[in-house]
Amino acid sequence: MIRIIKMKRITLYGLYAALACLALPSCSKFLDVEPDEVLVKEQMYRNIYDADAAVIGVYGKLLSLAEQHILWNELRADLLTVTNRANPYLKEINTNDVGAISADNPYVNPRKFYEVILNCNDVLANFQVMRAENKFTPEEYNQRYSDIMAVRSWVYLQLGIHFGRVPYITDPLEDTDAVLDKDKYPLLEFEQLLTKLIADMESIPYKLLYASTESLMYAVDGYNMERFYINKQALLGDLHLWNNDYQSAAEYYKLVMTSYDNLGNDNFRYDRYKIKWAEVATNNDIAVGYLRYREQDVRTLINSKTQGWRSMFSRTQDELWNTEWVWSLPFSSNFSPQNPFISLFAANGGDHLLKPSLESLDLWNSQTQRNGVPYDARRDLSVSMMGQEGVVTKYTDEFSDIETMLPIDKFQRDGKWHLYRAAKLHLRFAEAANRDGHHKLAAAFLNGTIGSAYDDPNLTDKTDVMQTFLPFPYDFDARNGNNPHFRATWHRHAGIRGRAYVTIKEVNPTDSLTQIENYLIEEAALEMAFEGSRWEDLLRIAMRRNDPSFLANKIYEKLSKEGHPQADAVRSKLMSRENWYLPFKWDVGE
Repeated sequence: MIRIIKMKRITLYGLYAALACLALPSCSKFLDVEPDEVLVKEQMYRNIYDADAAVIGVYGKLLSLAEQHILWNELRADLLTVTNRANPYLKEINTNDVGAISADNPYVNPRKFYEVILNCNDVLANFQVMRAENKFTPEEYNQRYSDIMAVRSWVYLQLGIHFGRVPYITDPLEDTDAVLDKDKYPLLEFEQLLTKLIADMESIPYKLLYASTESLMYAVDGYNMERFYINKQALLGDLHLWNNDYQSAAEYYKLVMTSYDNLGNDNFRYDRYKIKWAEVATNNDIAVGYLRYREQDVRTLINSKTQGWRSMFSRTQDELWNTEWVWSLPFSSNFSPQNPFISLFAANGGDHLLKPSLESLDLWNSQTQRNGVPYDARRDLSVSMMGQEGVVTKYTDEFSDIETMLPIDKFQRDGKWHLYRAAKLHLRFAEAANRDGHHKLAAAFLNGTIGSAYDDPNLTDKTDVMQTFLPFPYDFDARNGNNPHFRATWHRHAGIRGRAYVTIKEVNPTDSLTQIENYLIEEAALEMAFEGSRWEDLLRIAMRRNDPSFLANKIYEKLSKEGHPQADAVRSKLMSRENWYLPFKWDVGE
C-alpha cells in the first residue's frame, strides 16, 4: 500500500510517492515510516532514498502552482479571456488593472510560490549536511542539489516577472509569513533578482539532466522520468535572455537542442528538438498536415490525438512525444494536487471558465497556409468551437472526446502541465540569435529549413553549402545532398512556420532586427497560445525596448474587441511600468 508521506513542510503527494516507491530498489526503505505517517527529524535525510523522496516531494509541491502560472501568464495577456461563468477574481486578472485587484483575490497571492521556495531551501540545506556526513556520493549530491536549485530559481523567475519586486530568501524558514519581514528580506528589483538567479544557476555543480544510472531516472506505467525534471540549460538560456546576454542565452539553448536521450537512441540526433517536416505519406508526425494528394481539401486536415500537430498534447510518451517535450509534469486523477485545467477549460465535465480571446482567433485567421487556405490550422488544432464560444483543447484532449467534447470518463481527470517544448526552445534561440546579429539564421528558425536558407541552388554538390559556417552556438549543418550522398544532423529541420504549414514571413533587410523580433513574438502566440509563455514574451520585449506600448497595445486589443469599457483606461495605466506588476500581498496566517 502506498501512503502519503509528510516531511518537514513537504507533502509527498500520492502520485509521486507511488512513482518513487515502484522505482526504487527497496520500497520498504523508501516508506520506512512510523504508523502516524509523520517523519520526525531523525528519520529524514538519512540516505539516498530519503534524498530522492525529498526531490520528488518538491516537484509534487511545484504542481500546486500550475493554475496560477497559467492565469498569470495567459489570462493577464492577450490570447485568453473569461467566459460569463468566471468569478469576479478571474475577471480582475483578465482586465489587468492591477490597482483594482481585490486584496483577497486568491489567484494573485504569492504564498504558494514561497512555500515551494522554502521547501527547496530546506532540501538544499539538508543535502549539504548529508554530503558533509557522506550520506551520498559527490555525484549523487551534485545532481540532486543542482536540480532543486533550478526549481527554486524557476519559481523566483516567475515571481520576478509578475511582481517586479520580491523578497529573495535562501534560508529554510519555519514560518512562511516570515517572508514578509522586510527588515530581514528587503524587496529586490527584477533586474537585481535576475543577477542573483544567474549567479545561483551558473554556480551549480551539474547542469545536465540526471544520469541514466541515477535512481531518480526510472519509468513507471510508460512514463519516463527524464522530462519530469526541469531542464537546467533551458532555464539558464531563459535567464540570460531576460538579462539581454544573447550570446550566453543562445549557447545554453543550443546545448539543449543538441542533447540526446539517455537511452542510446542515435536517431534522436536527427529528430530530438529539431522541428521536423510532416510525414506526408503516413501523417505519423507532430506537424500540421493533410491527407496526401488531398492537401486542397480542408476537410482532410489531420486533427487527431494520435497523429499530427494536435497529438503532441495528448499522445503517450512515445518517441515523437520525446522529440518535442523538454519539461512536462503529469497530474493523476487519484492523487493531489488535482488537475486544475479541466475545471478552467473543459466545456463538459469542467466549469469552462476561460476561453480563447477574439484577438487570438483573429491572429490565427490573419495567416495563410501553403495550400492557400486563409487561416492558420493551428487554430482548429488548439481550439474547438461550442456554439459561439471557443474551448481551449490543449489541456483537455486527454479528458474529452474531440468531436463531442464530452468526457471520455468523467472520473479520469489525468493531464499534463505543459512547461517547455522544442518550439519554445527554437523561438527563444532565434530571439537571442537575432539580437546577437544573426538575422538570417533567426529567420530560418522562424520560417523554414536552415538548409534552404544557406543553400546555393546552382550547386548539385552540397558539400560546402547548406550550413552556416559560424562558430558555436550558431554552427548548424543541414546538408542534404546526393552527390555525394550526405545527411547532416539538421537536414530534417523545418522551422516553426514550416512545420505549421503556413507561408513564410518576408524579411525587410533595412530593419530586419525589429521586424524579425516582432515576427517571433507573433509566432510564439500562434504556436504556443495558452501554454504559459505569453505574458513573459510581451513583458520581455517591452522591457528590452523600453517601450510600454508593446505590452499595453496588446492588452488593449483584447479588451477592446471584447467591448470592455475599461480598455482605454487599462492601456493608459499599462504605459507605466509600475502597473505591469501584481500587488505583492497575502493574508498573514492564512
